[in-house]
Amino acid sequence: MTAVEERTAASGFEDAARRVDEAVTALERLEPAARAAAFEIKAAIEAFHRPALVHMVRRLREDPRGKELLFEMVDEPAVRAVLALQEIIRPPVEARVATALEGVRPYLQSHGGDVEVVGVSGGVVRVRLHGACNGCSMSAVTLREGVEGALVGIVEGITAVEVVEDEPTPAFIPLGSITRRGSGWVEGPPADTVPPGGMVRFDLGDDSFVITNVDNRLAVFRNECVHQGMTLDGGCIDDGVLVCPWHGFRYDASSGECLSAPGAQLPQVPLRIDGGRVWIRAR
Repeated sequence: MTAVEERTAASGFEDAARRVDEAVTALERLEPAARAAAFEIKAAIEAFHRPALVHMVRRLREDPRGKELLFEMVDEPAVRAVLALQEIIRPPVEARVATALEGVRPYLQSHGGDVEVVGVSGGVVRVRLHGACNGCSMSAVTLREGVEGALVGIVEGITAVEVVEDEPTPAFIPLGSITRRGSGWVEGPPADTVPPGGMVRFDLGDDSFVITNVDNRLAVFRNECVHQGMTLDGGCIDDGVLVCPWHGFRYDASSGECLSAPGAQLPQVPLRIDGGRVWIRAR
């Protein structure tokens, strides 16, 4: 399949996914009895399809040739979405944690804070709280509980959240000390060089990042598509959607949520604007 054909297929998949989302939204506006009946039909259809899909996947995995073919098919966004919907395949726990935190992030930011995932291991998510979240006030405790509530008991396999102490905020330490790699914050390009509705690439040693600008709000991501790890900077941002130039994978350019493969997520990097420049916490 050529790059153009892949982009066309991705566009068709996005259109179909949007129709499903619009239909589900419309169901929410029905009277309770009608809504319950509609959702029951939806659940019944999905349950009807599941045994056939499970059987096909099982048979493919039992045959070496089929197993190789199955791995190739799962790379297709439409196939992955259907299998993920039926919970035949599951996104990695890191992706599910990132998705869950996106739901609580607006609440944290409305209180002057934010959250960064440090790591996930043994059912424990280690996070670092920034801004107003970092401290011992009652508001900070409330925000920490919000993070725990979004993960424990919600994301399967997550049993606890461990808060790692934040590093000193750059706004309260000399600017010269921020430039040291040991501080965790690294100076990037001027903020005004990131065009509205566009992005720029920023390299730091062997690490590469892209800085996006959607509605004058900047975001920083690792410059790696979740599909095959190819670079994103040759792509474009179309109406708030970052499109990978290699295989047409699509992402929300503000949050990094993968629109082509539900559950996947671009790793987002914390940023600050200081002195008109972008500073990133580049670990």
